[in-house]
Amino acid sequence: MAGIVVIGAGQAAAALVAKLRALGHAGPLTLVGDEPVAPYQRPPLSKQYLLKEMALDRLFLRADSFYAEQGITLRLGAPVTAIDRAAKTVTVGDAVLTYDQLALTTGSSPRRLPAAIGGDLAGVHTVRTLADVDAMEPEFRPGRRVLIVGGGYIGLEAAAVAAKLGLSVTLVEAAPRILQRVAAPETSDYFRAVHAAHGVTILEGTGLARLVGAGRVSGAVLADGREIAADFVIVGVGITPNTGLAQAAGLAIDNGIATDAQGRTSDPAIWAAGDCASFPWKGGRLRLESVGNAIDQAEVVAENMLGAGKDYVAQPWFWSDQYDVKLQIAGLNTGYDRIVTRREGEAVSFWYYAGATLLAVDAMNDPRAYMIGKRLIEMGKSPEPATVADPASNLKALLKA
Repeated sequence: MAGIVVIGAGQAAAALVAKLRALGHAGPLTLVGDEPVAPYQRPPLSKQYLLKEMALDRLFLRADSFYAEQGITLRLGAPVTAIDRAAKTVTVGDAVLTYDQLALTTGSSPRRLPAAIGGDLAGVHTVRTLADVDAMEPEFRPGRRVLIVGGGYIGLEAAAVAAKLGLSVTLVEAAPRILQRVAAPETSDYFRAVHAAHGVTILEGTGLARLVGAGRVSGAVLADGREIAADFVIVGVGITPNTGLAQAAGLAIDNGIATDAQGRTSDPAIWAAGDCASFPWKGGRLRLESVGNAIDQAEVVAENMLGAGKDYVAQPWFWSDQYDVKLQIAGLNTGYDRIVTRREGEAVSFWYYAGATLLAVDAMNDPRAYMIGKRLIEMGKSPEPATVADPASNLKALLKA
């Protein structure tokens, strides 16, 4: 009996195999990962783990005993080199595994700076894996100078950790403002002020010309000619879906591994979920990079691998922790034309509207606004902007309006 093989050992993979067993799949189940460790949480890596607020064993999504008890075979530290769709096999090192159904949860990889501008110098780091964070941890010593390239959430979270640990932090962002691709100017302004209060230097509208150093990075030359000294560099300029295996196997690719609404790829025996997968969304296609999507999509794919025939309906949500600020995001803000601000003491939330339709909410230290905004979006309700903006109004009452 060939059973099910899952390629990739991240959040989506862990959710998928657990759901398959919970739903009663009794056949062979193999999870293959190229990292030498079992599936673990990625978000705490660059925050609690790096700050030594979370021990290594707490990162793992399941105890090792779970996989043994559930009859899930782990093949770790073993990258898959090929998929043969006709023979229904995958090649892992010297081994060939057969499958009845295959799930691709291959995740994504951080974009790196080109070697031509110093991207391969020692002391230049990206943040994605346990090995990445373990490699950079010795760099975080009080008084050292770190240059962060990229003003998205990864870069800002790295800046917050470095500042908390007593480093001198400079962040450069080529776009006119931090978070430009993902958030409104109001959210950018909020976090710019938070970082400034913690001593971080943020240079917006400032491109990087090149990193400099003899073997190891020692600084950077910016596009405007300025030079910055740095003891090490963290690059946070986005991620790209890991589609190489799927593409080599001839599967359809469209900003990720293209799936139908149920998570099936262009090969009916192969499925995809998580960061690597793009799925139908409001007449187009969407690929979500979030823990919530990885879990929810993987669980629906598990159901469909067992015949449920269920469409995946994404309910996007995200979060970011910086200093003592917890940002929670509900919905997708694409196409917004208006921002409504609500302030209640130290809590603030920005509500994104397209016309009269509520699209998304950014809530800073305001879990109530986040939860109610998320429910409203899921219910298809759009409260009056004036009511949202009035701190005296009862947000909870909007759910019943």
